Amino acid sequence: MRKILAGLILTWTAVATAAGASPDRWVEARSTHFIVMTNASERSARHLASQFERMHAVFHALLPTEGDDADPPIVVLALKDRKDMQALEPESYLGKSQIDLSGFFLRGPEKNYILVRLDAQQEHAFANVYHEYTHYMLRKADGWLPLWLNEGLAQFYENTDIDEKYAWLGQANAEALHCLRVNELLPIATLLAIDSKSPYYHDEQKGSIFYAESWALTHYLIVIDRTTGSHHVHDYAQALAQGEDAVTAAQHAFGDLDKLQEALSMYVQRRNFLYFMMPAELSVKDAAFDVQAVPTPGADAVRADVLLYTGRTIEAKMLLDEVLRDDPKSALAHEGMGLLRYRGGDIAGAKQWFGEAVGLDEGNYLAHYYYAAAMLHGGSGGEDEAIESNLRKSIDLNSEFAPGRDKLAMFYAMRHRRLDEARTLSLRAVELDPSQLNYRIDCAYVLTEQRQFAEAIGVLQTALRLARTPQEIDAVQTPLSRLEKYQTALAGSLSLAHGENGVGR
Repeated sequence: MRKILAGLILTWTAVATAAGASPDRWVEARSTHFIVMTNASERSARHLASQFERMHAVFHALLPTEGDDADPPIVVLALKDRKDMQALEPESYLGKSQIDLSGFFLRGPEKNYILVRLDAQQEHAFANVYHEYTHYMLRKADGWLPLWLNEGLAQFYENTDIDEKYAWLGQANAEALHCLRVNELLPIATLLAIDSKSPYYHDEQKGSIFYAESWALTHYLIVIDRTTGSHHVHDYAQALAQGEDAVTAAQHAFGDLDKLQEALSMYVQRRNFLYFMMPAELSVKDAAFDVQAVPTPGADAVRADVLLYTGRTIEAKMLLDEVLRDDPKSALAHEGMGLLRYRGGDIAGAKQWFGEAVGLDEGNYLAHYYYAAAMLHGGSGGEDEAIESNLRKSIDLNSEFAPGRDKLAMFYAMRHRRLDEARTLSLRAVELDPSQLNYRIDCAYVLTEQRQFAEAIGVLQTALRLARTPQEIDAVQTPLSRLEKYQTALAGSLSLAHGENGVGR
């Protein structure tokens, strides 16, 4: 089970080394879906851009999703060696006994980064990237996809290898097989029903069995479908999308679950496992990707932004100071300074930095969004026009930007204005990124302002099924309980009113 352990306290010497401006020459290769920035060669930049486009093509063929091609390109930082990776990765990976990362996917509601090490030699070097990219591809199915299949697919695709012509998919997971061979398998019905609140998801020992068996069942079903021409997984997903629960859908799609249990028990004892090959060629050649030099301050501004996303704020601040010293007009550095102030509770300082970022780059939808968020957080009430204007600008610049829609919906709801538009904005935010629990909570707030209590309760009940941590569960349960009590009281008062008017008996 993938757990990030507690962060380590670094010495000031280590911090200063990690935060120092890179002396390397940086280049950038742009493809349709990725921006690859590297301190290696132009050839490496082009080759990696090609590799990630192949990944995109393969995964989109296997996991087609609506609207993803409209997403902004994902930024890939391709780093020469382990030292460069350690300067950016989360501190929790820096201990002696921690995983030696060769790839890492940083996923957030506002932007996404991929870190890769170019000197990594181990088998399946990009397993972490492919695992998380699968979750990224499946994010719009989070509202109905059960936990076992979500994790099972991520593990199925993590052991993917992609070269110039082909992709090899679904190679066996040796660690999962060992776990299942020395432990008793979970009953299939139990596995299918596990959600994020189950001890099988949170407890380390139980969680290991859950992850291993999720991989095994997914692998088994995909192999059966591909070798026999059946479509069990497709039928199961279709039943889930139509509202059936995970166990009932499985009975309809897979048949007798006791027989499935027997087949899975035999499957994990096999010596050999099938895996699949598919074409991964691109029509465009590596040389066709546009490559250009990136000035050191520009590269360091991106590195500082990654440090902000990995929670290494001290190093980020030091690097941002150096960037602004060398390039006072760096919009990304101003944005980073704004985020530092915002997270530190200095809202006035955040507004200033974000406002300057907007002035430096009018086409930066994130700068407009952050600027509006800081003004909205300030709550003075005198900046409503600027808040609305900047949120609309963020959406105009990126029509698929869910955070901007969510924030604008809440802006209207809190002022009890344009509630029909707020509802449309909020529902679209949830549709664009169903994995973000706060969008659902905000949507329930908008619906409550419209006095659509039953619909708001329904949104929160769905959110509760998706909540994974005690904090998330509490964040959903509190407004849900309040709404349910209010609806009960309202129904009682209406019943009493009807009775007093002679309507009731």
